[in-house]
Order: sequence, then C-alpha cells, then structure tokens
Amino acid sequence: MVHEYGQSDGLVVPEKLPNNALGGVAEAVEERGPAEENAASTTRPGHSAGVSVTSGLDRVRQAAQKDREARFTALLHHVTVDRLRAAYRAISPKAAPGVDGVTWEEYGRDLEGNLQDLHARIHRGAYRARPSRRVFIPKPDGRQRALGVTALEDKVVQRATVEVLNAIYECDFLGFSYGFRPGRSQHDALDALAVGIRRRRVNWVLDVDIRDYFSSLDHSRLVKFIEHRIADKRVLRLIQKWIKAGVIEDGVWSETPEGTPQGASVSTLLANVYLHYVFDLWAHQWRGRNARGEMIVLRFADDCVVGFENEDDAEWFQKDLRARLAEFSLELNAEKTRLIEFGRYAAQNRQKRGLGKPETFCFLGFTHICARDRKGRFKLQRITDSKRMSAKLREVNTELRRRRHLSIPEQGRWLANVLRGHCNYYAVPDNGKALNAFRHQIVRLWLMSLRRRSQRHRLTWKRMYRHADRWLPKTRILHPWPEARYDAKI
Repeated sequence: MVHEYGQSDGLVVPEKLPNNALGGVAEAVEERGPAEENAASTTRPGHSAGVSVTSGLDRVRQAAQKDREARFTALLHHVTVDRLRAAYRAISPKAAPGVDGVTWEEYGRDLEGNLQDLHARIHRGAYRARPSRRVFIPKPDGRQRALGVTALEDKVVQRATVEVLNAIYECDFLGFSYGFRPGRSQHDALDALAVGIRRRRVNWVLDVDIRDYFSSLDHSRLVKFIEHRIADKRVLRLIQKWIKAGVIEDGVWSETPEGTPQGASVSTLLANVYLHYVFDLWAHQWRGRNARGEMIVLRFADDCVVGFENEDDAEWFQKDLRARLAEFSLELNAEKTRLIEFGRYAAQNRQKRGLGKPETFCFLGFTHICARDRKGRFKLQRITDSKRMSAKLREVNTELRRRRHLSIPEQGRWLANVLRGHCNYYAVPDNGKALNAFRHQIVRLWLMSLRRRSQRHRLTWKRMYRHADRWLPKTRILHPWPEARYDAKI
C-alpha cells in the first residue's frame, strides 16, 4: 500500500525491514520511550550545533515517527535556498577552505547569487562534489588522525541535506546513541553513563574501541542501510557523490573505496546510520535475548561503553561483538578494547581475591575511577584524562612560543580564553584538583615563555602570580552532578 503525503512532504512507501521493529526502543538506563520530544525539538543555532530543523519538515518527521518501516521517495525539494542560506551561516567564518580555496567570506560576497546557482545545480543534477583536502592532526597517543577538509560549497549542501535527513533518523536512533545528534552533547552521554553505573547493577565494563572506524565503512552496505529509509534516488546520488569524491593529499588525488572523511558534515550522520544497524539494534536485541543479568549500553559516535552485572555476559557479548563487526568490515582495536571489573562492589570483590584497586577507563576525555565519598560509599569519580591534558599543554606551549613577543595583556587575554574553554568542558564535580593543576601548568608555561624574552629577566614566581591573578580566571566547578542534570532532562 502506498501512502501519499503530497509533494511538500514526500511519498512514503512502507516496507518490511529487518530489526526495524526495535528502532524506537530506548536504552533501559534512560527510563524513557522513543525520542519523540528529542526528534521534534529544534537544534540550537551555531557553528557546531548545525542548522535548526524548521516547520517545513514537521510532517516528514511525523510520518517517520508514525511508520518506522516507511521509505521516503521525495526529499530533495526540502533542500531549498533558505535552508542552504541557513547552512552557510551555520559554518564558522574561520573554517579552513577546501581544495578550491574558497573561504566563507569570499563565498558570501555574492551569497544570494551563489546560492541560487548552487540550488539550481543540485536540482537539475549538475552539482559535483569536490574531493576533500586531507590534513593530519596529532592524537593524544602521538599518532596522526587524518581529517578531510571539504570545500565550502560541499559543506553547505551537506549541512542542508543532513538537516532534512535528521528529521527522519532522529525518530529511528535509539536512546543510548549520543554522538553528533541534536540536543545530545558529550556531557549528556557522560551523565547517562554515570547514572547507569550508579543505579544499575554494573560490575564489569567493556570499553569498546573500533579500529579506524571512519575509514573502514563499507560503501555498498552503507548505501543499503540508507535505502532502508531513503528511496529518493536524487538524495542517494548526492550521498554517493560525497563518499566517492576521493581525497587530495600533496596535490595528488586518490580514490576512497571505503570510509567517509572525518570532518565532513555528512560523515557523522552516515557513521551513526551505519552503527545504528550494525551495533545499536543488534546490542539492544542481544541484551533482550542473551543477557542473564542487567546490562547498560552507551555509544558516542564510535566510542562505546557497555556495562554488565555478570562477567559471563560480558565475555559472551565481547565474543559476539567481534564476530558481528567482522560481518560488516569492522574490527575491534585489541589494544584499546578492554574488559575490566568496575562498579559499586569492584573494590571489595578484588580485595577478597587479593587484587589491587579496580582499573580505570577513559571515555570522552575523562578517566572514570571507582572511588569512595567521605562516608565510605561508592562514588564514580571523573577526572581529566592525563593524555588529553598533556596534549593540550603541548599545544599551548607551542602557541606561546609563537606569541612570545606580544604584550603581556595580549598573551593574558588569549590564555584566559584557553583556560575558560578547558573549564567549560572539564569543570565537573570532583575534578577540581585536575583543573587547578591545568591552571598551574598554564602559569608555568607562561613564566618560561616570558623569561625567554631576555637573558637578564627579573620575572620571579611572585610577580608571575600577580600577572596570573590579573589575567587568568580562577577555576571552579561549572557542571552539576550527573544525577541532577540527568533527572532534570529525562
């Protein structure tokens, strides 16, 4: 049977899909049903939040929510000039240019003419995706992460298209999926994990790391997954253009037979769709069919943490997960994937067996530790990951050398922004000691930089602290306790 919603909403054709019946079931820890409110809400405007979903997509969203097996055959007409304009304005003006060298400012000099021309090319099929410009940034472990810098026009089209597709996929994604979704930040994921460990019977934690995930996605399987919901051939061709555009490194073009470039606006959505079918639906089904004890699941992009009540369940899940990923051209990173004893009773259970303190695991920049409060009760403590802090301090030291000959007020204002940005993310309860250590290291690096200005400097620590107190803000906790914010939102 065919349901027509009109040209403005697209043609929706129901089709029976594997595992699709589970698409709206949320993670048990979250104590909530399908993400109806989350899907219907608008995203906050801004460079990182993306373009807000407008009322023009409301009926598409309602149709996707009403029929989880529907396929949308007419979506491209939602990529309007207005949506392209909003996508352009959501891009940071300081964003690095792609292979064409066009900057945000240059494109905006004749914005309306450029957008009208881009809109016409998209809808008549003349739009061509440009290759990504490959750059490398250092990882905390010393390795290099490959990023793909897309051309500005491709960023605009991708953002506008992702906004349309989000209206559908936000109805499908499960509750424990947090990565790069509207209204679901890193701190929302951290809160959900903390609440799950405290309120559920978690004794074992599997810290999952997928090896080179973004560069290992199978294109043919990815397109099949998208076709479960999207039947608009023009949208499918757009996606195939982006994933097949290739990369340019040192002026040489190379093909990308698999994977999606990290850094592209569409890559995060495609990565979420891929893991939605490969991991999320499977993990939810595994929990319902195989787990003998309680089990929590949380995923942020390709970073996954799974908690178990029973060790046997954890080992069984890890074995099945390895096989599951292999079916879809993915594999676990053996060096980073760990099963550890962690939770409320981990310390006393290990003490009975003559073992040391429970191991820790890192997630989204925080090291999670089994600790005790002043009354001796279990407490999940989260402190700044030492590798992340060291990497950030190295960046600050390098930049200070470049800014060495600027005035002290200019350096102080820049360092104040660095410190505020660090605290905005890491200023969680119980992390005050690490915050103060970071501020102290900032002051130390600043002192060393200023002393290098002259071999006859007279800058003592006492004078340096006066500069620091004048220009650098004091550290303080900015985030509430996880349970308080989680309960308020959920």
